[in-house]
Amino acid sequence: MSKNFAAMSQSIISAIGGAGNVAAVTHCMTRLRFVLNDASLVDGEKLKAITGVMGVVRNEQQCQVIVGNNVSHAYAEVLKLLPEGLSGASGVPVKSKLTLRRIGAGILDALIGTMSPLIPAIIGGSMVKLLAMILDMTGVFEKGASTLVILNTIGDGAFFFLPVMVAASAAVKFKTNMSLAIAIAGVLLHPAFIDLMAKAAQGQKVEFIGISITAVKYTYTVIPALCMTWLLSYIEKWVDRITPVVTKNFLKPMLIMLIAAPIAIVIIGPLGIWIGTGISAVVYTVHSYLGWLSVAIMGAAWPLLVMTGMHRVFTPTIIQTIAETGKEGMVMPSEIGANLSLGGSSLAVAWRTKNPELRQTALAAAASAIIAGISEPALYGVALRLKRPLIACLISGFICGGVAGLGGLASHSMASPGLFTSVQFFDPSNPMSIVWVFGVMILAIVISFFTTLLLGFEDIPVETPQPKEDQATDAAISTPFAAAQSAVKTH
Repeated sequence: MSKNFAAMSQSIISAIGGAGNVAAVTHCMTRLRFVLNDASLVDGEKLKAITGVMGVVRNEQQCQVIVGNNVSHAYAEVLKLLPEGLSGASGVPVKSKLTLRRIGAGILDALIGTMSPLIPAIIGGSMVKLLAMILDMTGVFEKGASTLVILNTIGDGAFFFLPVMVAASAAVKFKTNMSLAIAIAGVLLHPAFIDLMAKAAQGQKVEFIGISITAVKYTYTVIPALCMTWLLSYIEKWVDRITPVVTKNFLKPMLIMLIAAPIAIVIIGPLGIWIGTGISAVVYTVHSYLGWLSVAIMGAAWPLLVMTGMHRVFTPTIIQTIAETGKEGMVMPSEIGANLSLGGSSLAVAWRTKNPELRQTALAAAASAIIAGISEPALYGVALRLKRPLIACLISGFICGGVAGLGGLASHSMASPGLFTSVQFFDPSNPMSIVWVFGVMILAIVISFFTTLLLGFEDIPVETPQPKEDQATDAAISTPFAAAQSAVKTH
């Protein structure tokens, strides 16, 4: 990875068509995500050839540039090259035919753009809750100690107020008023409203201006706040058009609240809960029927999902499942084999390659995948680049996913599985979970390492610098030749 982020960022901006072609830019854990005005201006080959760029993913008007774990440094340099106000989602409408593919891409983009900024808080909170569980299990503090209560509260804060966090992030994505989005999401978490929902759940009739309200619990949810904020972006524009200028400062926010909040309570909230519950039901129905096989399939498919960005589809389901049950037993266990396999395959490439630059890249990528669970440097910098190591990783991911499923592993956090985050799979009620998780990790590294060596790969040749005397000779030969060409053209 290049350490000169300023030079790298300038090259990236140049390759995607210049600063004027950027409608918006954000970043996730390893990628710069550009929304472009004209996707045809991107020079893909030039972009991939930039030192420090590990891969490029293009989709409609988006261009995702994979730069690895130091993406925040590159993002900071990119922002310096762009006009102010371009961070976040694009407000530039893209006029094109409405298709199911475009609708699906829009939903995925909204989901990723909203959830990516929240992942650090979710991971941090879940790891604090896990720390509290370990301290309780080991008897460092007595049962019910105030320290444990406070630790659990710290860890639970991000989950309990998740709708508010989603509303704030979605407001940036959909270019609507953040304070209004937060205020409406806050209604769903207000103690008085929670009390009303509890009464409705017990069979008592709860109405708003004669309309019956469905009993829904909104804490720990994602989809309702996301849908509500998307609708708010349209309500705000409509109210802005109908309110007189002299009344905008008080009448506009009042009307928005009176329109958006009841719609959220009566329609959007229950609908969002049903959508979220439906997605979770489909995922875990498959798990209940296929058992360990579903984890194996997910382990093999995970690198392919990461390549397309589809892995973020599972983020709301994972968050809600961990928040409600305390653990997740399908998607997260499959990532153990997937991540560590990419690390083991990269080690094999580093062992076999004759290219010093590739060896350095592979070793850094292996360390990132194995130790921190960040697999994209290994995926784009090594496996996808050399092709056959990716096949080795898919084979290893399937086998290790199956073993993780057989062992009944489940995660208490959504941190990317790696050596440092392996503690998230420890189950106090099942001490053998420690053996299973380390067994799967070792197995993933060993299988992917030897499978990569067995399949082999086409090594990248080392570029030998041309000697200075040869360069001088070439220049001497080319000069009269160029002069002769010029003479021919003039005649």
